[in-house]
Amino acid sequence: MEYPNIDMIATGKRIQELRKAENKSVREIADFMGFEATQAIYKWEQGKGLFTIDNYFALCKFLNIDRISDLLIERKDDGPGTERDEDKDR
Repeated sequence: MEYPNIDMIATGKRIQELRKAENKSVREIADFMGFEATQAIYKWEQGKGLFTIDNYFALCKFLNIDRISDLLIERKDDGPGTERDEDKDR
């Protein structure tokens, strides 16, 4: 079995899609999470960063996602950026 990787760009698009479907703004997510700025949410939506596990759980609740696995998108290929940190040192 190969090590699973998150497709950050597809996951970001999924966050944005679900946010818009719930008629929520980035500012509303930031306020719910207790963030002063919206930068983190924009980074998530652009696939430039991922949330911590506690923020992931809170985001699922905020977006009314029952199964937290419905938010993450798995990378299906070994494209750029999929190398595990442990493998880089070898």
